[in-house]
Amino acid sequence: MTRPILFWCLLPAGIFFLAFWLLPVTRLLVLPAGQDWTLYFAALTQWRYFESLINTLFLSVTVTLLTLILGATVGLYMARNRFWGRRLLLAILTLPLSFPGVIVGFFIILLGGRQGLIADITEALGLGTVTFAYGFLGLFLAYLYFSLPRAIAAYAAAAQTMDPELEQAARTLGANRWHIIRDVWVPQLGPTTAACAAIVFATAVGAFGTAFTLSSKFEVLPITIYSEFTNFANFALAASLSITLGLCTWFVLFLTRRRGSISVVGGLR
Repeated sequence: MTRPILFWCLLPAGIFFLAFWLLPVTRLLVLPAGQDWTLYFAALTQWRYFESLINTLFLSVTVTLLTLILGATVGLYMARNRFWGRRLLLAILTLPLSFPGVIVGFFIILLGGRQGLIADITEALGLGTVTFAYGFLGLFLAYLYFSLPRAIAAYAAAAQTMDPELEQAARTLGANRWHIIRDVWVPQLGPTTAACAAIVFATAVGAFGTAFTLSSKFEVLPITIYSEFTNFANFALAASLSITLGLCTWFVLFLTRRRGSISVVGGLR
């Protein structure tokens, strides 16, 4: 009696999985082969697409590294110190979590766009119109602004679970601040760092709204894919680039998960 009930309970989930994941992914994987199997390597053999891929990976890795550094620093400080206005400051720091990517891109344009604050100041000083919103720096700041609150919240929560007795024991044994960070903090924060890095990197690689708003001078692969299937109806090439982007993201996420597991094991020894 239990098996029929379980079957009918799992049937809607199975249909949903088949219709909205398995069939589209299968179609995506076989689409380039229907035109030319060499399309699978377009991101590696054609300079425009290779440059777009490199831009995407470089931007995502850079944002991820700085997000982890700043997020860990701010998150740990906020969790380990009590001061007036702490909760208000934490709420302000995590406010960008409620903004979509397009709004974040608009903020960067208001700051560094052609009609932005920086351009107005430089024009008033006689330096001409200085902008940075539409290239690498604009995308970098937008992605950082979008990702940093997640890292701060993650590290602040992780700091609450850290064992203070380990740090006290290390101090008793004569460990300095660097040794405490390396031997006590890093192992305990290893899983949080791995998870946070995976989320930030995957978000940066696949970000579209922010990139669509700001990437007129620095093209990333999601915009290239969008351009191929909307402007040129080149669905096979768009599918090939999507596969390449997905594989790169999966490989980096695999490495971060593996690294996180190694960190946990190393911290338990």
